[in-house]
Amino acid sequence: MSTLQISGRELSLDKDGYLAELTDWSDEAAQALAAQEGIQLSPEHWEILHLLRKFYDEFQLSPANRPLIKYAALHLGPEKGNSLHLNRLFNGTPAKLAAKLAGLPKPTNCL
Repeated sequence: MSTLQISGRELSLDKDGYLAELTDWSDEAAQALAAQEGIQLSPEHWEILHLLRKFYDEFQLSPANRPLIKYAALHLGPEKGNSLHLNRLFNGTPAKLAAKLAGLPKPTNCL
C-alpha cells in the first residue's frame, strides 16, 4: 500500500492510488492526487468533485460514467452534464479519475 504526504500527515492509498479512508479527503489531498495525474484543478473540476461527494453521500457508492453524467446534468445542467465536458476535465476517464480525486472508492463497474 502506498501513501500520500499531506501537511506532515501520511495518508494511505489502495493498490490503485485511491484514498484508503474516506475521512482523509480534503482540498489539499485532492490537489495532491490531481498533481500525481498531471491535472491542475480548476473551478470546473471542483464543481464535479463536490458533486461526486454529494452523490456518494446520497447513494453510498461511486457512480460509473452514465450515472455520473445523468447526475451532473440534473444538478449542473446539460452543458456540464455530458460526456464531452467530463472527458475533457478528467482525461477521458471521468468516473474513475473524478472518484479518485474526490476521495471516493473506485466505481465497482469500472475496469
